Amino acid sequence: MGICLSARIKAEGHLHTGVNSKYVSTDENEKCISSSKLSSVQSVPRSEGEILQSPNLKSFSYADLKLATRNFRPDSVVGGGGFGSVFKGWIDKNLFTAAKPGTGLVIAVKKLNQESLQGHREWLAEVNYLGQFSHPHLVKLIGYCLEDDSRLLVYEFLTRGSLENHLFRRGSYFQPLSWILRLKVALGAAKGLAFLHSDEAKVIYRDFKTSNILLDSTYNAKLSDFGLAKDGPLGDKTHVSTRVMGTYGYAAPEYLHTGHLTTKSDVYSYGVVLLELLSGRRAIDKNRPTGEHNLVEWARPYLGNRRKVFRIMDNRLEGQYTIDVAQKVANIALRCVSLDSKLRPTMDSIVEELEQFQDSKNLENNHHKTRNSPRTRALDAVNTSGTNKNTAYPRPSSPPH
Repeated sequence: MGICLSARIKAEGHLHTGVNSKYVSTDENEKCISSSKLSSVQSVPRSEGEILQSPNLKSFSYADLKLATRNFRPDSVVGGGGFGSVFKGWIDKNLFTAAKPGTGLVIAVKKLNQESLQGHREWLAEVNYLGQFSHPHLVKLIGYCLEDDSRLLVYEFLTRGSLENHLFRRGSYFQPLSWILRLKVALGAAKGLAFLHSDEAKVIYRDFKTSNILLDSTYNAKLSDFGLAKDGPLGDKTHVSTRVMGTYGYAAPEYLHTGHLTTKSDVYSYGVVLLELLSGRRAIDKNRPTGEHNLVEWARPYLGNRRKVFRIMDNRLEGQYTIDVAQKVANIALRCVSLDSKLRPTMDSIVEELEQFQDSKNLENNHHKTRNSPRTRALDAVNTSGTNKNTAYPRPSSPPH
């Protein structure tokens, strides 16, 4: 089975992007392992002509997008990677023609490298899926441009950028996400995946990760980048056999070993992202101590134990959550990353569980309960002993709500 997995690299560029966070922190350094048993990539079910005729999408001219992005000027770039660059632009809300900067509708224009054959395949997949579906938790594709060798995609511009940046970037703009916002993002992303898995869509996303979850101005999560998405199995088939592609740390183990893709592959990836939300750690981080490089392997022993779950929680969340709720969310993550795919929950059931935590009583900052947590009692013991008075768990500095 051929394997093509992305290794995480960071791209230089503007941090305030509102498109697929590949545009900011990209995962485009692909390492491919070929073999004689390499499966062919499943073809897009509709012809290219049928896909491009979607009534939901606007066909832009290259000249219009060139004008909308100020001639693709370097200072219009909001990100980039191996696929090409992404530019910020403006168009008229009604006519969809280029508008003056700062007026009309703000857009993000993804311009693919002309020499990338894989880029065209993924470009067409995005047009295919986002041209068919409309959902509050999927990024909106406004249109495309296919002119000579030029291939561009035009998206809504999401002002908060990617979840990855808010979890792992440091700086005045990216303040730590509060516990309330993390649960909101987890629920929104779960709803997006649940829709894709529904009978209406029947799509396997295949690339669920923090860099592909975008946030609007009120931190509503939207899934982006459908370049690797696949139609789900048809009839009595249980899986889709395909070339293994994805990102290290997020791909389900059985998919890596067999190339058999199911909705439960997405559920595993969701569990990894949920762990990143809980811990503030990356799925793979070679800068961590030995034994902590792989988030799932490190966190698994603590997730099902109420007395130990505090060990995986992000220090910046101290004082914002109750151990009861944290343990329940951790238990969802534990089931998602089960090595037995049959034991993983469906995305619909995950949505139902997370919706229970949206009650204000569950989400309020309950200082009393967290003061009685094992982590806090341990800290109190250390601090009162006088042996380590500098030990502290920082709280977020005015996090957004």
